[in-house]
Amino acid sequence: MEDPTASNATPPTNSSPQLSPPPSMNTPIISLESRINRLINANQSPSPSRSIYSDRFIPSRSGSNYALFDLAKDGKEDGAGSYATLLRAAMFGPETPEKRDITGFSTSRNIFRFKTETNRRSDSFSPFVSDDGPGVSQSPIKALRKVSRSPYKVLDAPALQDDFYLNLVDWSAQNVLAVGLGNCVYLWNASSSKVTTLCDLGADDSVCSVGWNFRGTHLAVGTSNGKVQIWDASRCKRTRTMEGHRLRVGALAWSSSVLSSGSRDKSILQRDIRCEEDHVSKLTGHKSEVCGLKWSYDNRELASGGNDNRLFVWNQHSTQPVLKYSEHTAAVKAIAWSPHVHGLLASGGGTADRCIRFWNTTTNTHLSSIDTGSQVCNLAWSKNVNELVSTHGYSQNQIIVWKYPTMSKVATLTGHTYRVLYLAVSPDGQTIVTGAGDETLRFWNVFPSPKSQNTDSEIGSTFFGRTTIR
Repeated sequence: MEDPTASNATPPTNSSPQLSPPPSMNTPIISLESRINRLINANQSPSPSRSIYSDRFIPSRSGSNYALFDLAKDGKEDGAGSYATLLRAAMFGPETPEKRDITGFSTSRNIFRFKTETNRRSDSFSPFVSDDGPGVSQSPIKALRKVSRSPYKVLDAPALQDDFYLNLVDWSAQNVLAVGLGNCVYLWNASSSKVTTLCDLGADDSVCSVGWNFRGTHLAVGTSNGKVQIWDASRCKRTRTMEGHRLRVGALAWSSSVLSSGSRDKSILQRDIRCEEDHVSKLTGHKSEVCGLKWSYDNRELASGGNDNRLFVWNQHSTQPVLKYSEHTAAVKAIAWSPHVHGLLASGGGTADRCIRFWNTTTNTHLSSIDTGSQVCNLAWSKNVNELVSTHGYSQNQIIVWKYPTMSKVATLTGHTYRVLYLAVSPDGQTIVTGAGDETLRFWNVFPSPKSQNTDSEIGSTFFGRTTIR
């Protein structure tokens, strides 16, 4: 129904806007809009008979809730004060209830909130706000990656020697595991679980080391008689036998067509399988058995560890070590080059040392050290994430996955009853196999895949039973 007084209303006689309050009020109240209009007409002498128009629109701010920003104080904007208030709130958190203004809003309240389902945290724009600050909408915390504490497969490996100075397990790029058991070498195909006998050295010799070339087509075998044999894995045929060492060959490392062999006779021989000679150079420097050898990923540096507690680094052309490290106080067998950082080398010491140390071979500096509490037998970096795994002997017999560079433990795996002396990584970088004097090989899923570096589901939990490798 229409208002009956609307038709009888008398129109105003003056169309000019009212800029002043009614004269009946004793104390004039000047609105913010009136002040704005006065500023617009400050240099003009308007006639009361006509309206004043501006060439731009200035909205009335009287209805805006500027108290949220603490920008309006007695009708005057104080930019420096408001900034100080916001900065103080960001650094020290919201004000207490006693300090809140009459509007009921805290001056440090987060005005522009992001949705909680977004990946980026709403407080990421402030460098001062802590993770547990109140009044902040946080995104869900990602679950830590799960590592199965049990091996998903166990192979019996009779006659797997309990000897710290040997290297009897290696995994090829063709997904074939080579294992030296006594005087024989066996090949286990991880795809088909088929076992093949590669060679039998006879009763007068035994296997001391095995090492696949880069393509996984040929296997080098170091023997207790000081010889190195090259085998074509696809045909199970020996292609070459090289001599030069006087004692057992416990360490092997490939670099393209160059094979390095370390022996109990304290020497390292560089062998180019394209040449007729058994070796092209001899590296001397160690005072005891060479038990660890690893080429860097760019094939420019060779790291060697010995029973003399020394870690040496050689270049492609040197016959004397270019870098010498003597910080370890026990034999250095565990050596691993980082695939993520150029020149980053990790090494582990034996029972009297128990430390993992990190070196920058580019600047020749010792970066850090951590006491693991047990003999360090092997080290291997993940190629998918910046983590590494170590295997241990006396007295824990455990396997530890570390996050680098914090060296926080991702997982600790147990199950072997003897020293975990052997370690190899699968070609996809997700699985490791460990061997021990308990004559078992155990397979563990410890690293994520390259495409999925974080997973919410536990992997490697299925146990496929226990079989034998021969």
